[in-house]
Amino acid sequence: MNEAAGQFSADWEPALAEAPRAPAFIVTLYGDVVEPRGGMLWMGTLIECCAAHGLNESLVRTAVSRLVGSGRLEGVRIGRKSYYRLSDAARDEFRDAARLLFSPPPAPEDWLLCLSDGLREADLPEAWARLSPNVAIAPNREDVVPLEGVLMRAKQLEGHGDLRTLARERWGLEDVAAAYERFVNRHSGLIDRIADGAPLSPAESLALRLRLVHDYRHAALSDPRLPRAAWPTEWPAEWARKLFVRAYLGLSDQADAHVGAEFLNPDGTLMARNAETDRRLFQLKREAAS
Repeated sequence: MNEAAGQFSADWEPALAEAPRAPAFIVTLYGDVVEPRGGMLWMGTLIECCAAHGLNESLVRTAVSRLVGSGRLEGVRIGRKSYYRLSDAARDEFRDAARLLFSPPPAPEDWLLCLSDGLREADLPEAWARLSPNVAIAPNREDVVPLEGVLMRAKQLEGHGDLRTLARERWGLEDVAAAYERFVNRHSGLIDRIADGAPLSPAESLALRLRLVHDYRHAALSDPRLPRAAWPTEWPAEWARKLFVRAYLGLSDQADAHVGAEFLNPDGTLMARNAETDRRLFQLKREAAS
């Protein structure tokens, strides 16, 4: 058991077994906890929170410095204390991720095709895959960036061609499935333990929820979110989604109580809950009920 898991009950070790990369985890912490509560956090709170995940003060300070240098965090000094918030660019990035986490759109039903000689040397944006030097394809989602050229909508005719094989090869779905499976293997024990009323402190609840968000976010952001007809036969995305929703809801009462008691900004403690956190929980509860 490593430093992170060693601070908590051995029952929770699978979810906390490996220390995350500090910069990515700090962004997760801000997106899940800090941003919906005003965006500002004291450096001391950040250090204390990261310590529960095997990230010592030196690692955290180095990561914060790098995040500031890369334009993802901004620092404010008030008296002797330093506070940090997400930059506008990072805030927009996590806002997009938050929509995927808390109110994901349904799977698209068809495809976009682009025909253009300009595709030959172009680096295609995310979600697009090259079929030939002049043809690219993408799932027909609202967030997909259109390409310059002749743009068309397309739908597969049933019984013509092997769409699943094409999708697996063009979008690397085996790697995406592996990310979902790692998430499920690491966090699946949470559901039974929460349902059984396993003793869990507010600090443990927050630590587990942060790792749940961190790991699910990594898997979900790697998912090209293709039409269902292109999904592999054994596709773990739906079970991973159900696990995320149920575990997040099961951990949140205690986790939010810890935030309200221990997380500091320039005005005092962060709110345990507010309109934005309630909105996220409402969306997940509605999804779980459906």
